[in-house]
Amino acid sequence: MSRIGKKAVAVPSGVTVTISGQTIEVKGPKGQLSWTLPEEIVVKQEGAELLLTKSVENTRAQAMWGLSRTLVSNMVEGTTAGFEKTLELVGVGYRAAMKGDALSMQLGFSHDVDVPPPSGITFAVPKQTEIKISGIDKQVVGEIASKIRGLRPPEPYKGKGVRYAGEVVRRKEGKKK
Repeated sequence: MSRIGKKAVAVPSGVTVTISGQTIEVKGPKGQLSWTLPEEIVVKQEGAELLLTKSVENTRAQAMWGLSRTLVSNMVEGTTAGFEKTLELVGVGYRAAMKGDALSMQLGFSHDVDVPPPSGITFAVPKQTEIKISGIDKQVVGEIASKIRGLRPPEPYKGKGVRYAGEVVRRKEGKKK
């Protein structure tokens, strides 16, 4: 039984929600997002809250209920506050810089790695070893952060590489004589 699906999604002032059929569109101060709900889920707006309910009782509807509520909640939160991920570069000579809108990184390769921002995503480099990725769509922010981390994931012997802020890398002991 989904406990997440039962909760109502609070819609703050300044955010408009448009429901047309199975498509829900959220407009806020930071931008707008839209998503098509699965056919098993019905959404109603009651005042400043959105309520999601199941139209049928089966396992797929049960699974989609909590997922849909969370995605709609993320749309509301993204258009009001936005989302941000922070990456850290650990290693000698590992650094990042902005090259126009694109992110340019030196990760121990013979060449610089340039990452252009997709639409709706902005990069910031407050320090040479720190990258901030921000946007209104939580999925896209996480996906870009994962792709950048995948360019040079942290290795277990020295801990060098690109890691999420606060990520703990389990270290292995090197070989012994």
